[in-house]
Amino acid sequence: MVKDSIYGRVVIMFIQFVVILSRDVSESERATRAAFIQRLLNKQKILEGRVKLLGGSNIYEGNAYIYHAGRWGAVCDDSWDDAAAHVVCRAFNKTGVATHGSQFGEANEKYWMDDVVCEGNEKSLSQCIFSGWGSSDCEPSEAAGVVCRDNLDNSVPSNIKRQPSKLIHEAVNVRSVSLRLVGGRNPNEGRIEIYHNGIWGSICPDGWTLYEASAICHHLALGFAEQALQTNYFGSSKIILSGVQCEGNETNLFMCKHQDFGDVVCPGEEGHVAAVVCTRNLADLHLDASTIERTSHLQDVPMFQLQCAMEENCLSKSAYEIQKTNPNWQFETRRLLRFTASSLNIGNAEFRPYLPKHLWQWHLCHMHYHSMEVFATFDILDVNGIRVAEGHKASFCLEDNTCLPGVERKYSCKNYGDQGVSVNCSDVYQYNIDCQWVDVTDVEPGDYTFKVAINPHARVAEQSFHNNAAVCVLRLTDSYAYVHDCTMQRP
Repeated sequence: MVKDSIYGRVVIMFIQFVVILSRDVSESERATRAAFIQRLLNKQKILEGRVKLLGGSNIYEGNAYIYHAGRWGAVCDDSWDDAAAHVVCRAFNKTGVATHGSQFGEANEKYWMDDVVCEGNEKSLSQCIFSGWGSSDCEPSEAAGVVCRDNLDNSVPSNIKRQPSKLIHEAVNVRSVSLRLVGGRNPNEGRIEIYHNGIWGSICPDGWTLYEASAICHHLALGFAEQALQTNYFGSSKIILSGVQCEGNETNLFMCKHQDFGDVVCPGEEGHVAAVVCTRNLADLHLDASTIERTSHLQDVPMFQLQCAMEENCLSKSAYEIQKTNPNWQFETRRLLRFTASSLNIGNAEFRPYLPKHLWQWHLCHMHYHSMEVFATFDILDVNGIRVAEGHKASFCLEDNTCLPGVERKYSCKNYGDQGVSVNCSDVYQYNIDCQWVDVTDVEPGDYTFKVAINPHARVAEQSFHNNAAVCVLRLTDSYAYVHDCTMQRP
């Protein structure tokens, strides 16, 4: 049943029109058909990226749904915050407060967006950073929502607009500042306390990630960050540092940026502070940039060969528009930038999916399980850094495809086997596998930036994240693609 009444009427009209077109038609009827298809496409373009709220007591609150590729989809509450809520509510000339956990009812549509991160001043939710259209591991009980409130000048609230800008060592005398872990069951875990102006205080956990936790573990010579926690499990104390933002490769916390030191305002649950769990043994995936350069090429593929991939939302939105408006859509072609991605585990522990085995999802189309909903993302950016095309790779199968001499393969996806990547083994996605591409059908010839990132949202802890992304130069022509000069960066 089509849940949105307006869209439902359009679909019904289209089906009726296709039935009529199955008979011989006159030139005038053909013209009518063309006009109808154009109106349908125009409607989809108008709705593209639009957000609606459902389940609330009025039109200014509810779970957020976004329109993309001809259908509405939900938004997952992972990373959802007030900055994202403000982007949604500014359409009503209001500011927003984020809600989590399907506060306005469970999601009744497939998730379109997950891991949404906004600055707060974007013009639409689709301009925020997220994991890719349709890439989500969320349950129906994890829908993101908003409550919109009056904000007559449509300005960004100050607590959203401010971004960390000053390094910690520029704001304090580091010789008089100390760092420690408190409340843990062993010396490698606990809440972080920092000594400043004669008192020990905690760090605000808002925005606390593995990148910041890594700086703590390096600072205290405790190895690598296994977990970044926002909790009161290890106790709590007065918060004196907020807005900490690290790259993840700092040798100490003082090299990170921050927002306030001393008397600070910290959003979130009362009593929750930043905490870490450190370890000496951790996986470390290294993406092979040379393989991407060597294997990248263009291929034109008819859409009837891409139906499984379309179920995974691995084509650009124009493909789905064609599917809805062209009865012979199967014979249309898509131009794909294909490439092979190989990731070698150079750490001292196995790389394992973050979801337990009983939560893996069986995909009938490919006849295997997904252990990570998003293992890799692929982006093509123009000279202004604007994303013009994107792709994503669900973890169809994390396994030991190749290993260094003397290392025995351990993980295989056959027969619902365990998934992972052993130390000194590589997980390889060949260019001929579904979704191992970017759909560039709608991208004009020219020079672009091509970025391939594995474990892009740091869902699985690693020793370093700065070898997880290859940022390359892409020259795209009418007949070939040339990828070169790749450099390694953080996702």
